[in-house]
Amino acid sequence: VLQADLQEDFMGGAEIRISDPVVSFRESVYGTSDHICMSKSPNKHNRLYFQATCFEEGLAEAIDAGDVTMRDEPKARGRYLAEKFGWDKDLSKKIWCFGPDTTGPNMIVDMCKGVQYLNEIKDSCVAAFQWATKEGPLSEENMRAIKFEVHDVVLHTDSIHRGGGQIIPTCRRVLYASMLTAQPRLMEPIYLVEIQAPEGALGGIYSVITQKRGMVIDEQQRPGTPIYMIKAYLPVTESFGFTGTLRAATSGQAFPQCVFDHWDMINSDPLDVTSQSGKIVLEIRKRKGIKENVQPLGEYEDKL
Repeated sequence: VLQADLQEDFMGGAEIRISDPVVSFRESVYGTSDHICMSKSPNKHNRLYFQATCFEEGLAEAIDAGDVTMRDEPKARGRYLAEKFGWDKDLSKKIWCFGPDTTGPNMIVDMCKGVQYLNEIKDSCVAAFQWATKEGPLSEENMRAIKFEVHDVVLHTDSIHRGGGQIIPTCRRVLYASMLTAQPRLMEPIYLVEIQAPEGALGGIYSVITQKRGMVIDEQQRPGTPIYMIKAYLPVTESFGFTGTLRAATSGQAFPQCVFDHWDMINSDPLDVTSQSGKIVLEIRKRKGIKENVQPLGEYEDKL
């Protein structure tokens, strides 16, 4: 109805091209960087050594829920991270920032011991980190659940040679390099679907959910009624047209409701063009109008 109104009343009958709805993904890592990555600044006077590793299970969700933030009292945050995620208490005092947007589920942790001038470049690194986590190297989507560790910094003694213009692009490149060496993965959004249906429709529901890469997690009968409540996880990318397919399979007896629930990792390698993630990355890059192939590691990492 909306489409017809828009086309006829407001656009004088012009043709409307309708593309598929856009689903945003997240970029993450599955392991730890296989080596410490180094990038040099444009003037070759500064070097940054970083490594990326994935979060512990549940930490990203805790940050999303606001249980771990930058505004927390460092001791309390240290205790929480130590109890729940097995962190070293002193390490939590060395978290520089969260990102993207200073609250997101990624962080930079300072692992250096006795490095000169480190505090002077901290602001530049934080700025680069916010920029890098907003647009990851795979498809310029937000990053999620990545911990970047600063392992060493070699800086020029003269402060003119280590300004933001030198440090920010370098730091962004080294963040990208360390992410690409830590088994990068894509994460897709997952809906929690609640379906109400009579017993006779269950077979149809199960087949539609399996067909759409979903997973049933719970099935309960409402006491005293023939109605069943089914809960399932369904990838958002598969949810378009889900209601129609479900109604067709159950002759209109099933009523689904979808709510966003969590992010789930796609297990294929996004750097391999033939894999599922590789195809998604390619589609996103085409849609955003950026170069179709992910930049090779050599673009971001420098040799000694």
